[in-house]
Amino acid sequence: MSNPRKVCIVGSGNWGSAIARIVGQNVAKNGMFENRVDMWVYEETVDGKKLTEIINTQHENVKYLKGYKLPENVVANPDLKASASGADILVFVVPHQFVPGLCEQLKGVVKQNTIAVSLIKGLNIKDKGLQLISHLIKESLGIDCNVLMGANLAHEVAAGNFCETTIGVVKEEYGPVLKDLFQTDSFRCVVVEDATTVELCGALKNVVAVGAGIVDGLGYGDNTKAAVIRLGLMEMVNFAQTFYKGVKIDTFLESCGVADLVTTCYGGRNRRVAEAFVKTKKPIKELEAEMLNGQSLQGPHTAIEVNTMLKNKQMEDNFPLFTAIYRICHEDFPPEDMIKCLHDHPEHM
Repeated sequence: MSNPRKVCIVGSGNWGSAIARIVGQNVAKNGMFENRVDMWVYEETVDGKKLTEIINTQHENVKYLKGYKLPENVVANPDLKASASGADILVFVVPHQFVPGLCEQLKGVVKQNTIAVSLIKGLNIKDKGLQLISHLIKESLGIDCNVLMGANLAHEVAAGNFCETTIGVVKEEYGPVLKDLFQTDSFRCVVVEDATTVELCGALKNVVAVGAGIVDGLGYGDNTKAAVIRLGLMEMVNFAQTFYKGVKIDTFLESCGVADLVTTCYGGRNRRVAEAFVKTKKPIKELEAEMLNGQSLQGPHTAIEVNTMLKNKQMEDNFPLFTAIYRICHEDFPPEDMIKCLHDHPEHM
């Protein structure tokens, strides 16, 4: 039998803490993994105490996942290098804009045969184009990076409500290991060898969710939101097929695709903040600070990144929904332009 694999979780927000509950419970029952799971925590002070101390004594992330206990074998550590040292599996679950800096710190720390899993829903701008976060991690650290994406609202996962997720692997051999690490009776994992499409779904659906929030803020109903979801899915597919090779259409029917899109357009933070943006006319940054308790909003960031690619390729008109969402969020276009975009979408011409 090979040596047990050490697992490190990089990140401890609500989704990071929810996945830590699953990973901590699973490794304790499976001899393939070391019992201890190190979780890197960005140190904060909560009610006069360090967040890492609270997690390690109360076994609860009281700031980001209040009310849900973490297994005692999940150990919070504010030192990123110490957390990741010796890890065989690195689970990345932080806002995507922080990944370059974290990877820079991890250079020279991570073993060559370590594998990574990204639960990060976003994209990185590189050379006037886009880079997948899994590719950024691989390029920075020289290790294979797989992805996990799905219709997985953190509090519902933490509560043990049934849901599905999709694991996109870059090599077939990683599938069984990662399924053992993440799957539970209530968190069912489907493994596909199409990591690129899985990751694109996770990033792009947040842009569409902003569109859903905009039409909610304008007071339109479920029929209008359904149009946003349908046209948004079509633009997601078109974007993936236009800019990436080997995209499999079937992957859009997995949890990472249509299921995550629907969930996010009804229950996610991107929809919620976008609705408030339209109703209050406050800046998105201000609403993010007011409404998200220190968490980061991904949709508006990703809209910028997507638009950078489209503008450089002179293809904004080919993706009118993505373009309208970007302009409403970042160029002071009126929210009502969303309805015009839906009405005049090329799909209807």
